[in-house]
Amino acid sequence: MVLGRKDICFWGKKLIEGNQVRFGIILMILATLSFALQDGLSRFLAGNYNVYMIVMIRYWFLFILVVFVASRSQKGLLKTASTNFLLLQILRGILLAFEIIVSVHAFVYIGLINTSAIFSSYPLIATLLSIPILKEVIGWKRFTAILFGFLGVLLILRPGSGIFSLYMFLPVCSAFAFAIYAILTRYVSKMDSPETSFFWTGLVGIIAMTGVGVWFWEQPNAIDWLWILLLCIFSTLGHFLLIKSYDLAAVSIVQPFSYFHLIFISFIGFLMFGEPLTLNIILGSIIVICAGIFTLKRQKSYT
Repeated sequence: MVLGRKDICFWGKKLIEGNQVRFGIILMILATLSFALQDGLSRFLAGNYNVYMIVMIRYWFLFILVVFVASRSQKGLLKTASTNFLLLQILRGILLAFEIIVSVHAFVYIGLINTSAIFSSYPLIATLLSIPILKEVIGWKRFTAILFGFLGVLLILRPGSGIFSLYMFLPVCSAFAFAIYAILTRYVSKMDSPETSFFWTGLVGIIAMTGVGVWFWEQPNAIDWLWILLLCIFSTLGHFLLIKSYDLAAVSIVQPFSYFHLIFISFIGFLMFGEPLTLNIILGSIIVICAGIFTLKRQKSYT
């Protein structure tokens, strides 16, 4: 069989696209690793310093990346900052800052593994909330998957057991906040570019957290400044890798690999902080992850 020029171009294009998708998946996994290291350092530092101060410093470094991405975009910094949904962009930024604060508190009170396992249910919450907010319609299969996902969360929470704590509701609150943030992100994407949303996420976050965090400043020692620097590096690197991952492959393809975060965070929590990895957490997490991936795949088939 002799391939013509068009055939060669076709297969060459498919090969390039395939490599891009694989590279996008690799970047997503690396992003989840960076975020897991960020969360581990946040837990460590929040045990010694005020949470608001730690989150504030994270936003300082994140805003550097935000300005860099906006200035490198084709539209330029000023046009990238122009939004059609000013109030919603501000609300998005506040919700994300709130989610981060609540999550770091949860890291301290109930640990990395419990927090991340419960938080991994946010895609299910976002799908459910998209019905009243975005007027989306979900079939009985996705609704059943969401129900099973929430049963997995209950398995992790184990209400009524001797180890249940009211602090378990912190990651639940965090998951709801991030789910609404994700829905609003989808809504503003109708007219605002991803670079615009990213810019406003950083801008609102740095203003809000600086306004709060400066009142809780505690002077870190020399060693802790190193840990804070590593925290900011991993946080900024994670966002950068996430952006590049979405740039190379469709969200529906790379998003399921974000669950690697739960695997990495479990290793960190178990090895570095001695957190127990119990059977109910493992089984509950598997149920939540499977339900989330199924819901995402079904959502793709409707779009």
